[in-house]
Formats: sequence, structure tokens, C-alpha cells
Amino acid sequence: MLSSPLDERLREAAGPPGAGARRLSDGARDAAVAAARCAGALLQAGAGESRQVEYKRGPTDLVTDMDRRSETLIVEMLRARFPDDEILGEETGLLPGAGGRRWLIDPLDGTTNYAHRLPIYAVSIALSVDGVVRLGVIYDPNRDECFVAERHGGATLNGRPIRVSTASTLTESVLATGFAYTIREQQDNNLAEHHALARRCRAIREIGSATLSLASVAAGRLDGFWEVRLGPWDVAAGALLVEEAGGRVTDLAGDPLDVSDPAPVASNGRIHAEIVRTIEEVRRAGG
Repeated sequence: MLSSPLDERLREAAGPPGAGARRLSDGARDAAVAAARCAGALLQAGAGESRQVEYKRGPTDLVTDMDRRSETLIVEMLRARFPDDEILGEETGLLPGAGGRRWLIDPLDGTTNYAHRLPIYAVSIALSVDGVVRLGVIYDPNRDECFVAERHGGATLNGRPIRVSTASTLTESVLATGFAYTIREQQDNNLAEHHALARRCRAIREIGSATLSLASVAAGRLDGFWEVRLGPWDVAAGALLVEEAGGRVTDLAGDPLDVSDPAPVASNGRIHAEIVRTIEEVRRAGG
């Protein structure tokens, strides 16, 4: 039986059975929300403690023990409910399954923030069916904000519908971006794109979490987001949120986004062409 204070917090975080308005027929939505909330509670409970930090590919690419604990918790919860589904996690890689369903998990998006005790991080869970993302959940435990989108079912924040902003020009827009962990080694590092867009928009924010940046575009808090290199787990849930909130998501050239190897541009739709055009100008010039 659950008995520790943390276990009690995880049980409370999962919420009552059946919470949520619109669901996939097999309860995937409720399961994803419960797993995201439980993982968020786990992360928050450990946020003030000293963390075991390791490096994946260099000093800017961190992983903590909490990344792994969060992913283990999510995988166990999803596997208990859907034992035949594939699961692609940022830390554990691909766990095989059958039937064309795949969960994409980022157990702690904003690891560097978390390791430095900056409370800007999130849990992201998406479900794709036959290669199409059908469900996306992003949970921000510090603000207790749960973003949920279901394809053709709209996007919500804590159960209330959300929509993208109405900004109509790049000049009046606030954008967000991020930089790859290989920024020190790679020439294609987003610095030139950042410079060009900074001179054309109102402001650019770099909050250290692609999932929360995408959720903020969906909620109308930001007008656009782009990045030149991300993982599938960074983008799957957030891209669906933006689309279901009335926005647009493409790759850097304005073509359909390949979620398996994403370089996304996400926006309210009205400023999308301006963002893509600016990025294309930079990249044609060899930026």
C-alpha cells in the first residue's frame, strides 16, 4: 500500500478516476494526464535537494537522477495500462511494442533549469497512432498547469479551452527559441536566426524548455517559437497543442514537420510566413 508522504502526493496528483472532458476511447488521455501529474509531483518533491548530475554529450547536455526516476515512473504507469504499446523515452530509448501505437516521453524538459533550481520545467507525454500524433499532455508542476490536446478535439489548460494569440505582424510579436547542446561545436547553431529575428520582432525569450514554449504559443502567451534541432519527445505533444489551439506548425522551410527529426516553427498562424521567410533568408546566406 502507498504510505510515504511522496506516495500520497503522487496519488493526489493523479486526480480522481475519469477526470477530464474528452477522451480517447481506451482511456489514454486520462492515463497520460495521471502519469504527467505524478511525474510532476515527483520532480517537485525533489527540486530543492542536491541532485546527481551527469553529462550526456558534453558540459551543456545534462541529465539528473530525477530525469531517470520520472521516466521510470511514467513508463511503469503507461505499461501497466497499455502493455502492448511502444514507448520512446528521452532517457531509456525505444521500448518495443505492437499495434502501431507509440508513446513519446520527455520526463523532465528543462533539465538544466532543474539542476540549477530554476523552477521552469515540465513533463511531456504524447501518443502517436500509425505515425500520427493523436494526444499530447504537458504538465508544469510549478504552476500546476496541465495542457492537453487531442487531435480534432481542441486544446485545453486545466480543462478550459485555449487559443493562440491574435498578433498579426512580426513587429508586435514575442517569440521564443532555444539552442542545441552542440552550440559550441556546430555552425548551424541558431545564433544567426536569433540575430535576424530579434531585429524584426518585439522580443525573444529563451526559457530553457521547448515544451513549455510550445504550450505558451498554444495558450496565446507567446506568438511564435522556432528551434533548429530538437528530439521527438520535445515536440510531439506541444506541436499538437499549437495546432489544436488554432496555430500552425511546420519545419524551418514551411513544409510539414517531421516529428521524428524535428526542426520546428510554431506560431499563431498569422505571423508564420514572416518567421519562415526570415529564417530562409538567413540560411540561404549561409548563416
